Amino acid sequence: MSTALRATDDAVALHVERSGHGAPVVLWHGWAMNLRVFDALRENLQRDFRTIAVDLPGHGRSAWRAAVPAVPGAPAASTATAAAAARLEALDSLLQPLLATVPHNATLVGWSLGGQLALRAAMLAPERVARLVLIATTPRLSRADDWPHGVDAALLAGMRARVHEDSQAMVDEFLELQLRGCRNALPLLHALRTTLPMHGAALAPALLSGLEVLAYTDLRPLLSQVRQPALVVGGQYDRITHPRAAEALAHSLSSARYHEFARSAHAPFLSHADEFMALLREFIAASAAS
Repeated sequence: MSTALRATDDAVALHVERSGHGAPVVLWHGWAMNLRVFDALRENLQRDFRTIAVDLPGHGRSAWRAAVPAVPGAPAASTATAAAAARLEALDSLLQPLLATVPHNATLVGWSLGGQLALRAAMLAPERVARLVLIATTPRLSRADDWPHGVDAALLAGMRARVHEDSQAMVDEFLELQLRGCRNALPLLHALRTTLPMHGAALAPALLSGLEVLAYTDLRPLLSQVRQPALVVGGQYDRITHPRAAEALAHSLSSARYHEFARSAHAPFLSHADEFMALLREFIAASAAS
């Protein structure tokens, strides 16, 4: 189905799998996952596209880079501007090695944390990113006075504590949370619990860094920089990225459409595989034609 390679820069080695021929489609997974979540999607796409699936740093078979900057919480920064700059620096540090995996004129598919990274990539490397597909993606994960669609700080703090206590148990619990409420939840959960660990578990430092990035990053002030056409996909029962957050993201982008899957949760590309594939193919064809 694919060929694997190691994409490297001076700081980190990434595991990348390529398959198929044609226009490039790059896939970045979410927090605590690995590229195996995209296997079925890639098998379908490779008939017409060249797919490039990547393990995020410290996930699957990709190395972790210990030099990712710490992300300051609200009390640690002297000013809001300094805090925002430091948080963006942490996101960019995570993103930097991933940019090399995106060829010019690619469709970049990002899921959850991968979606936030894809948004930032579209800002920093517009010559590489022709269009965006953002699955269960929010510009800000944590709740705020002006952002009611986020998750409670207590949930994120509890996840950090669980990673310190038992990172793999936390990942298993997170798998269940991602699929809760969607159709076919039990067989999907069994499949992920079987295939993901075989490819490689996420490292605890990468999990903690990813949680910090998710907890404090706010891309809303920068969304006007994204000019590419985008497809934003949400799930009706998503308990991680509220569907209203994904919908608000679509409305904030200059050229985006929003689609919400009924009876889906945080992974609509798994629970609604055929419908998602049809939507993805239609979006790529329409945006390429325009």
